[in-house]
Amino acid sequence: MGRGADVRAVHPPVGSLRPAREHPKREAGFPAVGFGTGAPADAVDRGPDTAPHRLSPCVGHRHVARWVQRLCEEMVTIMRAHLGDQLVIENRATGAPRRDGEIVGLRHADGSPPYEVRWSDTDEVTLVFPGPDAHVRHLEQAPEPSPARAGDEKGAAYGTSGPGDIGRRVAAERVGRHLTREETARRAGMAPDYLAYLEEHPADPTLASLVRLADALGTTVTALRGGGSDLPPGQGIALPHPRLLQLGPDECRALLSTHGVGRVAVSTPDGPAVVPVNYEVVDRSVTFRTAPESVPAAAVGNDVAFEVDHVDDALRSGWSVLVVGPARVVTDPGAIRRLTERAHTRPWAGGAREMWVAIEPRRLTGRRIVPAGE
Repeated sequence: MGRGADVRAVHPPVGSLRPAREHPKREAGFPAVGFGTGAPADAVDRGPDTAPHRLSPCVGHRHVARWVQRLCEEMVTIMRAHLGDQLVIENRATGAPRRDGEIVGLRHADGSPPYEVRWSDTDEVTLVFPGPDAHVRHLEQAPEPSPARAGDEKGAAYGTSGPGDIGRRVAAERVGRHLTREETARRAGMAPDYLAYLEEHPADPTLASLVRLADALGTTVTALRGGGSDLPPGQGIALPHPRLLQLGPDECRALLSTHGVGRVAVSTPDGPAVVPVNYEVVDRSVTFRTAPESVPAAAVGNDVAFEVDHVDDALRSGWSVLVVGPARVVTDPGAIRRLTERAHTRPWAGGAREMWVAIEPRRLTGRRIVPAGE
């Protein structure tokens, strides 16, 4: 049966089971499990329109064992799921309230029940043996909208197109570390299809899924959620035994790369200033575009410092490169045209910024923080 189809587990009705104070199997040390609607582990659901009750001691031990074995065999042969699939519990005939949740844990490698499910209405995770009112909604299918919780706007993400913010951050981290989806999914212990879904559609993955992804990508759950995006980098504590390495000219040039965002330090009538600029590296010169009356324009005709760096909050490490030298304005029309045509981007600040400034490196130094032993 294809993964895109709804699959159902079939078992005998349990509505005839009478309530009892104690379950005979529990007394013998056997764990009880929840069925159908994700009842607590010591309860069995009698149906969508009644409250869960415990098994009566009048039900013979062997009868219960045979019934549970037959139920499990039927579910094993019919129902399959992957991490991230949606388990839906509904009984349209009775009109019972519908429940759904994300499958966040599998007990069997083949995807057969039981499943650990995070319910959308409570955020609780329970172990579920799906009953006849349950079916799996696979990732290839359009996710079904979850019943909205009071004050919860995240359910609106389902059914819309395009990646969500978490998916974009996950994809960016993965690509930045040159990892394939398959390798990332393997490290995170999840299905590659689920990772593809997260990256390509709005989604609200569980905390457990985010923890595994953050660990696989060498980042933090906060970073994947976008928390702290308005805070400066380096909010964490230092490495236990950090080492500060001096970088050679070749490594500095490699880190400067071809373009990016750096900081130029200049002297102005109001005092020293350091401002970020989009830069390009052309023939070993650091060039940037600005406006004639702007702060970066004060670099022209002076020795200035230009700095670029990277901070890895997850690994508590980073590097910086410092360029020191005279800055001049580019006046040759041919050179201006070539700079403009070869630029990777216009200045992020926008506006009219057509004056090109070039810094000729007289001193090029760099430093890197690494853990002890590297």
